[in-house]
Amino acid sequence: MLNWPSAPGLLQHQQAPPRDAAPLRVAILSDAAPERNGVGAYYRDLAEHLRGAGVLVRVISPRYRHGRWHGGLAVPLPGDHTQKFMLPSPLKIRRRLRRIDPDAIVIPTPGPYGMLGLLFAKRHKTRVIVGFHTHFERLAAMNQDWSARAPTAQWYLNSCNRKLFQDSQLVLANSREMVDIARRIGAEHVGLMGTSIPRRFITQPTKPLGAVLERVLFAGRLAPEKNLEAVVQAAENLPRMRFLIAGEGPMRPWLETEAQRLENIELLGWVHRQQMLPLIDSVDALVLPSTVESFGTIALEAMARARLVVVSSHCGILSWSQLNRGLFQIAPEEALTDVLQRIAGMAPDERNRKAEIARTAATDINTRNLNHWLEILRDGRLTGIDEPR
Repeated sequence: MLNWPSAPGLLQHQQAPPRDAAPLRVAILSDAAPERNGVGAYYRDLAEHLRGAGVLVRVISPRYRHGRWHGGLAVPLPGDHTQKFMLPSPLKIRRRLRRIDPDAIVIPTPGPYGMLGLLFAKRHKTRVIVGFHTHFERLAAMNQDWSARAPTAQWYLNSCNRKLFQDSQLVLANSREMVDIARRIGAEHVGLMGTSIPRRFITQPTKPLGAVLERVLFAGRLAPEKNLEAVVQAAENLPRMRFLIAGEGPMRPWLETEAQRLENIELLGWVHRQQMLPLIDSVDALVLPSTVESFGTIALEAMARARLVVVSSHCGILSWSQLNRGLFQIAPEEALTDVLQRIAGMAPDERNRKAEIARTAATDINTRNLNHWLEILRDGRLTGIDEPR
């Protein structure tokens, strides 16, 4: 179980800059579009919090607006043609970075955007912090469409990650498993990071839970690693509950067939980021039964809205002891159906207490994560990483 590492134990600092110094300038180079990807949303939310703390932040990444991709030449992502792999203009990236003149560059993805950010950082001797969120190699191995290309994809991803880890001052991961994977790939200085929550998820008042567990939400990529079979099986076993499924991905055709068979399944398709808060507020519980999930940002967001959250034992969010107390875990010998039945049998007051524990834990982690990032980004030299505990 991971507890938040104390600031003095995580980094050895040089003298802190004076408070009246010029604002810190940070560039975030991400291959993930904030509108269509959890990693992209993480850094958009983090940038929002950093700006509130006086940091000058620019996120450079692909964008998805009004059904169109922007930011370079779009190439379909193997295994999921609803996602795109963008090839940006190196000249445009370099010009944007020169205008920012960053003190630090954050790189969360091993794609073209991230590698161009690393190239700029090396030329200009800029500090680099790598965010390690996704074990792409495991996803490639799970996805049948990648089968013929898996060796090439894994070689590319491993090579890029090794280069990023080698040339960065610090690698940050969001769970013990991801810390261990980063070390196996080649990272020497590895720290732990939390996850930011959109400010409105914290500042807007929450809505009370219903007296009965009736509406259950899954939100995420409709892909094999999300274990959507468990959601469909729960819907079949619990006909009095209504299951909402939000997202796009390669499993949508199968889900459309299942939704025709089961009246209590409703497919919402891709939901705009601005609509996620009211959607979460409209349900009693969120479920994330994934077989591969490095963290599970949507679970943290639902916790911040005081919802009941069910996650599988594979979700990295469970490795945070403070968050774990506000979650329901699907044990290895259990099915999602079993956990939902157990929650439905609880007294309403007991469910409400669990939801409040979840909200308190999520908001506290968000505050600590912001302070942690500020500490890292302002440090002149990042060394002495301690083992996360």
